[in-house]
Order: sequence, then C-alpha cells, then structure tokens
Amino acid sequence: MAQLWGGRFTRETDKLVYAFNQSIAFDRRLLAQDIRGSRAHVRMLARQGILTETERDQILEGLDGIERDAASGKLLISESYEDVHSFVEAVLTERIGEAGKKLHTGRSRNDQVAVDMRLYIRDELDAVRGLLKELLGTILSIMEENTETFMPGFTHLQKAQPVTLAHHMGAYFEMFRRDAEHIASLRIRMNVCPLGSGALAGTTYPLDREYSARLLGFDRACDNSMDGVSDRDYVIEFISCLSVIMMHLSRLSEEIIIWNSNEYRFIELDDTYATGSSIMPQKKNPDIAELIRGKTGRVYGAMTQILTVMKGIPLAYNKDMQEDKEVVFDAIDTAKGCLRLMEGQLSSARWNAPRMAESACQGYANATDAADYLVGKGMPFRDAHTVIGRLVLSCIAAGCKLDDLPLASWKAESPLFEEDIYEAISLKACVERRMTKGAPGDMENEIRSSRDFLASL
Repeated sequence: MAQLWGGRFTRETDKLVYAFNQSIAFDRRLLAQDIRGSRAHVRMLARQGILTETERDQILEGLDGIERDAASGKLLISESYEDVHSFVEAVLTERIGEAGKKLHTGRSRNDQVAVDMRLYIRDELDAVRGLLKELLGTILSIMEENTETFMPGFTHLQKAQPVTLAHHMGAYFEMFRRDAEHIASLRIRMNVCPLGSGALAGTTYPLDREYSARLLGFDRACDNSMDGVSDRDYVIEFISCLSVIMMHLSRLSEEIIIWNSNEYRFIELDDTYATGSSIMPQKKNPDIAELIRGKTGRVYGAMTQILTVMKGIPLAYNKDMQEDKEVVFDAIDTAKGCLRLMEGQLSSARWNAPRMAESACQGYANATDAADYLVGKGMPFRDAHTVIGRLVLSCIAAGCKLDDLPLASWKAESPLFEEDIYEAISLKACVERRMTKGAPGDMENEIRSSRDFLASL
C-alpha cells in the first residue's frame, strides 16, 4: 500500500515498523467524525475559491457514498491502510478520480486528527451526559418513593443517626449531578476548532477557519495553530470526568454489595442483575456491582496513562499522541457500560423497608436525639452527652435498646426525663425534626431542587 507521504522515501517501510506505526485498527472508530470534518473542509475550500463547485460536489458525493457504504457493511475498513484518514482519501480517489486528491488541500493529518478527536469527544460527552440523566432520573424516583423509608445512617461503617433511603440516595444524586455539570462545563471549554492549523504553522492558502468552525458546530477556531494540533487537555479532562464518575459508581456499588449481604438485607437485586455460584446453589451474587467497582481501576489507569504520555512532549505534534486514542476509547466504553448497568440494577431492585427500619432501631442511632432532648430541657450539651453515654453503656450491658429502657432508668440518670422521651427518640421524630437545609427532614425541598436540575439537563 502506497503511503500518502511516500514521495520522500526510496525504500518501503519495514513490515514490523509499519504494523507498529499504523493506527487504523483503532482509529477506524473516527470514520464518521473524519468524514464530517472533511465535508466542512471541502465546503470551506470551495467558498474560498480554492476548489471549484464541481470539485466540491464530486468530493461531497464521494464522502456520502463512503459513509453510507461503511455503515451498511458494503465497504469494509481495511487494515492495509495506515489510518482512517488515508483510508478515506484513498477510497475517495478510487471512486471519483483526480478530484479526490484535492481533499487534503490546506490540511495536515495533524489538524485532521485533532478535529476528529474533538468531534468524537464532543459526541461522547453528550452520550455520557444522557446516561447520567437516565441514572439521575432513576435515583430521583427512588428518593420520591422512599421519603418515609427509615434506615440507619453510617459513619466509619457504624450506625450513627437515623435517616431515610430518600436522603441517602439524595447524596448520590448530588454526586452524579456534579458529574453532569463537569461534563457540561468541559463541553464548553473544549468546543474550539483546530481545523486549518495545518501541520503546526497554518497554511499559505486563504482558509476561512471561522467558517469551518461554524460548519462543525464549534464556537470558534483555536487562536494558536501549534496548540491546535498538540492540545489533548480536553482528552485528559474527559478521562478525569470519567474517573470521578467511576469513583461515584464504585462507592454506590460498595453500598449495594453491603446492603445485599445476608447480614444487612436492605436490598434485593433482581435476578437479571445477579449471578449464581457453580457449586453453592443458594448463592445470589452482586457481580455487576462488584465488576463496576473493579472496572473503576481500569479508568483510573487510563488517566495515569494519558498524563504520562503527554508529560514530556515538546511542541508541536509528536507520534506519542497517537496513544491518546485506545486509552480514551476504552475508558469511554467502560464508563458508559457501567452507567447503563447501574441504572438498570437500581431501577429493578427491591428495597426491604421493614428490615431497614429494624436496623435503624439497633445500634443506638437515636442517642444524639436523646442528648438533644436534655439540651432542650436546659442541660449543656457536653453534660447531656455524658448522661446518654452512661445510658448506652447500661443498654449494652442489658442487651436492650434505648427505647426499651423503663422511665425509671432514664430518671435515675437525670430527673429531666419525662414520658415524652420515647416519642423524642422514635425513628419518625429523629428524622423529621432535622429540618435544616439538606437534612432528612428537608427532603421535600431537596427533591424539588433535584427535579428542577433534571429538567434542565
């Protein structure tokens, strides 16, 4: 296969070198973006009088045919080509003749791949944002349906204070909400067009770079041609966004795994999102949650890899930058798959409200509310903390809950206790009396805010 750059060389590339150098095995994924960028480039060339209208129409028709035939399977992307760019140009020239050779006028593969990657990342940003919206919608539904589903809140994986499932899942809504906001802000920052930067120093042709940018939906053309071909910050930022998304998915997966255990039994995973054991017939394993947790490290690895690739590259383009593609493709595929699976897993799961309430009643999660009861009667909080601590010790020794203590035991520690202590430390009171913004008693406002955000996505 003759190379686009073969005129300078008198000997063929070593086969091992060629195989090591080529990228079509993975950059074929950029075919749609490559054709989209070429269409804009050709229209701009004709508008500037660099190509005739006839040549423009021939090239555009040829590009349409390549895209159509590749989508239908009629045209296969052969790995005998060095990359997807040379594939498109070679097939175009085979189909329409001499006009096809003019496609590359005023353009380098450096700015060509740069615009392809920006178009691809922009498309994937929109796809990830859509998946986040679906997941956020499922989480919001769980919140709306479980404002009175009581459960223990934890610190240090120990029962701390009573909350609701709505409140607990609201924390994950906030995490994925930030992820969606990060994706949206990155899309704005990276929506700059490098097409027309040439190899690094622009071109002598009278290109209208702003027109090309508008045709491709970019906000503007980049201001520096060297940066245009060598910038991969947006790739790094995107993998960073994906890494944080995966971290949030992993945290939620860890809780699902714990809640699904026999000891907790807070959640029952649907059979379609669980697997069994080859030897133990009773098992129902949370494999999907475990795999999401495991694949998080894979995306983290992508982040480390791309940072390492870019850290020592001088301006402008260097072949090292070809390594940006496989790593980001894999990270995107991994994160998108995990988002889809988490949404399906949550939407099909069943929550064991009685078991969660029972658990919330154990572990003295209402001890803080008992202390607050004394504070309300005028006792300093530090003294109240000590009194309730002694009562908890008594309960531990007796193997009972605070709710089970007779009033006499309460009064033995402080005469301030009255019969209403039992109402004050009930699950319902513990949750509903916490009315500060963002607390479990403020769920009506939190859900309203979450609905508004979801509608804005």
